Amino acid sequence: MLTLGCARNEVDSEELAGRLAADGFVLVGDAAEADTVVVNTCGFVEQAKKDSVDALLEAADLKQDAGHGGRAQAVVAVGCLAERYGKDLAASLPEADAVLGFDDYGDIASRLRSIVAGETHHPHTPSDRRLLLPISPVERQEVAAPVVAPRARLESGPLAPVKLASGCDRRCTFCAIPSFRGSFVSRRPSDVLAEARWLAGEGVREVFLVSENSTSYGKDLGDLRLLETLLPELAAIDGLDRVRVSYLQPAETRPGLIEAIATTPGVVPYFDLSFQHASAPVLRRMRRFGDPESFLGLLERVRELAPEAGVRSNVIVGFPGETEDDLQILCDFLEAARMDVTGVFGYSDEDGTEAASFDDKLDDDEVWERAQHVTALVEELNAQRAEERIGEEIVVLVESLDEDGSGRAEGRAAHQGPEVDGTTSLTEGDFAVGDLVPAVVVGTDGVDLVARPTGAAR
Repeated sequence: MLTLGCARNEVDSEELAGRLAADGFVLVGDAAEADTVVVNTCGFVEQAKKDSVDALLEAADLKQDAGHGGRAQAVVAVGCLAERYGKDLAASLPEADAVLGFDDYGDIASRLRSIVAGETHHPHTPSDRRLLLPISPVERQEVAAPVVAPRARLESGPLAPVKLASGCDRRCTFCAIPSFRGSFVSRRPSDVLAEARWLAGEGVREVFLVSENSTSYGKDLGDLRLLETLLPELAAIDGLDRVRVSYLQPAETRPGLIEAIATTPGVVPYFDLSFQHASAPVLRRMRRFGDPESFLGLLERVRELAPEAGVRSNVIVGFPGETEDDLQILCDFLEAARMDVTGVFGYSDEDGTEAASFDDKLDDDEVWERAQHVTALVEELNAQRAEERIGEEIVVLVESLDEDGSGRAEGRAAHQGPEVDGTTSLTEGDFAVGDLVPAVVVGTDGVDLVARPTGAAR
């Protein structure tokens, strides 16, 4: 099972692996030893699509080697790219033996068996998955309550994502995700809690709640403030030390949720806020809401409650119609916001999005130059924010050790999310993966921190 893309895809892969294991399949760690290679693809942006296709082609090479002592008999594409393009992907990529959509997941074992047996799988014709569910969120649970699938861990580290919900109801003009992920559907709190307890029993010390829009959690269950209730229950699970929430929509981030994330013991004060831009006219064209004043006010409320809170965001530069003044508004906001990490994306058209039809697009060179300018700015600003943390007391969750046997460790402080927010290296000590180590920040390297342990690990 090869996984590309976001943490939501990681959960999907572990659910697929669990279904397969329950039906007699054996998961192997080396693709060269597999009869079937399943590639869970990403279909978010152009580079992610290319990476997914490259992974499928590499897996197909293993199948060709099967005649020379290898085992691979089939290469199967699943995930967002497969769902988004279906039969078109299958036609353009004959190296893949099958392209499966989300509707195939419930019967994944029989699908793979038939493919390995040489039967032809007819890929689906893609459709807008938002049309499959009622418009009213409260009516969706009756027809589309998420099926609780068995889950098999593919990673053994102390962090694990937990899917909070699937899909999105927003209609951002640049984003195609809702069309192939579908409308927003929450998982029931009892299922989220049960999965978190299971993960804690597997040695996980931090769970990372993932979805396309965590601030919408509960609206289809009749309680838009359900996340505020759920967070303390998750934090109280024996063995869990950290609960982290991802992907907050600024326009939906209510005061009670800010307070719950910032002040609940065991919930890390970490705010993954999807600003996307700061200029009000650009945001309106994106079909989003906000301006520098409201966004800075939101950050002020966060820091009043948790001065050391971690804040990250992403921005899109060069959106159709973006003027020099709009770009300057964005840069001024980024300077004032003092965020820990900011991802910068140059705008590009995405199939099936409203923005792809806009007339007033910037040429590619101009988009690239603007993206380079903002990237250089945020690299400097994020490095400055890291330097502001020198002298700060933190707790590091150890995720890896130096291979030289010294015991020197690397992990993440509470304000650092997984994969994209930088890491913290410990200067000394003999630790194990999964340890929580009190430390003080003594140096930086860009967004990464260097810290000296100040107490015993727990």
